[in-house]
Amino acid sequence: MISESKRRDLGPAWLVAGSSAWMATLANIPLWRELAALSLLDQPAGWLLAVALAVVMGALLVALLSLLAWRCTLKPAILLLLVASAFAAYFMLTYRIVIDSTMLENVLQTDRREALALFSPRLLAALFLLAVVPGWLVWRTTVHYRPWPHQLLRNTIAIAVAIAAAAGVVLLSFQPLSSAMRNHKQLRYMLNPLASVYALGQAVAKPLRRGPGRMEPLGRDATLAWQGAHAPLLVLVLGETGRAGNFALNGYARATTPELAAQNVVSWRNAWSCGTSTAASVPCMFSHLGRQAYEDRKADAENLMDVLQHAGLAVLWIDNQAGCKGVCDRVPSAKVAESRHPTLCPDGECLDGILLEGIDQRIAALPAERRARGVVLVLHQMGSHGPAYARRSPAAFKRFLPECTSVNLQDCSRAEVVNAYDNTIAYTDHVLASTVEWLKRRQADYDTAMVYVADHGESLGENNLYLHGLPYSLAPDVQKHVPWITWLSPGFERDAGTGMQCLRARADRQVSHDNYFHSVLGLLRVRTAAYRPELDAYAGCAPG
Repeated sequence: MISESKRRDLGPAWLVAGSSAWMATLANIPLWRELAALSLLDQPAGWLLAVALAVVMGALLVALLSLLAWRCTLKPAILLLLVASAFAAYFMLTYRIVIDSTMLENVLQTDRREALALFSPRLLAALFLLAVVPGWLVWRTTVHYRPWPHQLLRNTIAIAVAIAAAAGVVLLSFQPLSSAMRNHKQLRYMLNPLASVYALGQAVAKPLRRGPGRMEPLGRDATLAWQGAHAPLLVLVLGETGRAGNFALNGYARATTPELAAQNVVSWRNAWSCGTSTAASVPCMFSHLGRQAYEDRKADAENLMDVLQHAGLAVLWIDNQAGCKGVCDRVPSAKVAESRHPTLCPDGECLDGILLEGIDQRIAALPAERRARGVVLVLHQMGSHGPAYARRSPAAFKRFLPECTSVNLQDCSRAEVVNAYDNTIAYTDHVLASTVEWLKRRQADYDTAMVYVADHGESLGENNLYLHGLPYSLAPDVQKHVPWITWLSPGFERDAGTGMQCLRARADRQVSHDNYFHSVLGLLRVRTAAYRPELDAYAGCAPG
């Protein structure tokens, strides 16, 4: 890259080499910081390790860009990589996330509101320095391309030389490289922007491996064996970013759940998610497969919502989040996230109280013959989604002050971050207790119940980690340990054959999202070959 005053025609190889060197060094500041934090740069051997990593990344970037070193593709490819590397560098520096296919899927599925909440002056500064400035120089540089046969030869030679250089450096420094990657697995996800390119390839390959448009039927044999005088009305509250350890019901020292404590609820304290992000956890927990089998699946299948509908129940998904991740595609759904309620949606984003607005009318609009058999509602919360925790709770529930109001969580003290997060739990407590009170008022018509389970947890600065979405094998327990709270009306207890006293005695038994599909079917007495009683966490808990 050269200034305009000294600009001259260059071959594409020079532009490829300059851009690759820029990204392999300056865009990898998070990697160098992590190496320093791990004390790997304290000795000359560590410096050689950093040099080896930079050379390998630069060489691989040269090989990748040489594939695209053609008049119509080279500059757009470099600009895309510069932008991707700038975004990745900023978020890795700010929140200590890493880049894998799940994180990339989260990015691709982020809606406008979530994306805007992440923008800050620091992000714009990072984009300007790491993408706009070098991108402008790239765009302004005149490149001289050879006739295509000669250009093809040059590109091929560049690819071969780059791969040979990368392989040679790896062989020469194999021991320190392999040791670092084996002992500190997070490093392999921090090679910027190669980690993003690899993650994109994985994300694209996943649906291709399963076959386009394949959807395996599930639970078409489902029948409802409910024998009660009233039909069931079950509300499944799908929590967002709930840390089990921050619920007072689970022993947290702060009074974050006083309203639920006044209700006859059961909180299971040893519940675990099947992912560390919404995109991973929600489809997994509504699947019949369990975490490992879901990861290894060869085709997508219908899920819990489909099976409930096959059983003849009236089902409805109400969403205050960035969508249901495909879970509600074949059932009735309503998106309330952009409602214009004057108090619950004050700034274009709705608080979770909106989920209960007009809920009776929504039920009345469902088919009458299905309502007569029973109703299942899913309320998908905004919950405690970060980093803008302060926006997730209204003023009346800001019990813990001062709270962090910045999306740059490192600008705040850890106490302020925790205060802001705990206020979201206090508001979730109110929304769940309000749901229970609404269900109590419907007991003349239905046997009512509520089950609340969060999709994943959150890091709040422990070990300088923030937010969620780390690869499952690397993620700390706070990103995987989730709340699971149950409330059953007396009528539901009796007719479902499930006792609250028995459930309370199981408060410390380990459960996970693997149990969710089968437990919901068991609660509702839905009979199908897809149901596995050994995974039903409510099974064998008759009223005492």
